[in-house]
Amino acid sequence: MSILQEANGSLARTATQRRHMPDIADTRPNIEGALDRVGMSHIEMPVRLLGPTGAVNQCMAVVDAYVSLDATQAKGIHMSRLFLALQDHLEENIFSPDGLRSLLEQFIARHEGLSQSAEVIIRFDWMRKRRALVSEQTGWRSYPVQFRAVLDPDGFHLSMETTITYSSTCPCSAALARQLIQERFEADVESGLSVDYESVHHWLGRAESICATPHSQRSEAHIQLDIGQDVSSPAIDDVIDAAEDALQTPVQAAVKREDEQAFALRNGQNLMFCEDAARRLKNCFEAFTTVADFRIRVTHRESLHPHNAEAIVTKGY
Repeated sequence: MSILQEANGSLARTATQRRHMPDIADTRPNIEGALDRVGMSHIEMPVRLLGPTGAVNQCMAVVDAYVSLDATQAKGIHMSRLFLALQDHLEENIFSPDGLRSLLEQFIARHEGLSQSAEVIIRFDWMRKRRALVSEQTGWRSYPVQFRAVLDPDGFHLSMETTITYSSTCPCSAALARQLIQERFEADVESGLSVDYESVHHWLGRAESICATPHSQRSEAHIQLDIGQDVSSPAIDDVIDAAEDALQTPVQAAVKREDEQAFALRNGQNLMFCEDAARRLKNCFEAFTTVADFRIRVTHRESLHPHNAEAIVTKGY
């Protein structure tokens, strides 16, 4: 048996032996002062999520967990207590806003005399299977979701964030493209094009007739919702569906040609500057009675420019 194996075999400790193990926190010189947050970030944990069909699904999350250090003479917090409370809670409970409040109460209770407030941030990907616009195809979409919960002497505070990816077609370029098509039609008529139904119908189907198209770009709406005190958080699905319904052009998963054509039609019927998208979402979430405040940032990743077009709208931030 190697020295290491022999040592590992003797590492088990009785309660009495553990009390006599060195604890540097007891002997290290102390620098006094309160701290707003002490804890851990990027903790890998599973979360149990209730899906739209009522089934419980488990996915991996990344968690930040903190408490305040209000005892000015205390050297630090009990990191392992945060980790173990977090692990026990997420393994045993279906994820919910009420559960987050209970978890924060445990954080503070396990740091009695040290902490008066606690915070947890949980990030995960919310998966949805989406129907195509026309065909029978379905495909998975992933939405990044973050919940941030804080419990302090002022009460419980909860926010939810997600990002919606959609297509935006520039109204200005659409108008300029229509002008060029009109000019091409005028020139062809002057060159002898008949304006009877059959001739015009054929002309519209030629690639050289539709000589310009508007530019579109993949765009994102980052949505942060602050949930009111003593109310239930809106369901993740409700937030995503409401935002996509307001924008009308969310990106698609599996598509056939008929779905791509339907998507082109939606883009043509929903020409949007970034200001238009922001106002659509503003009107959407002002109707949510459970949302006390919001901050929405839309980004149109321009295909015309190397920079982005952005708009930010808030309810009361």
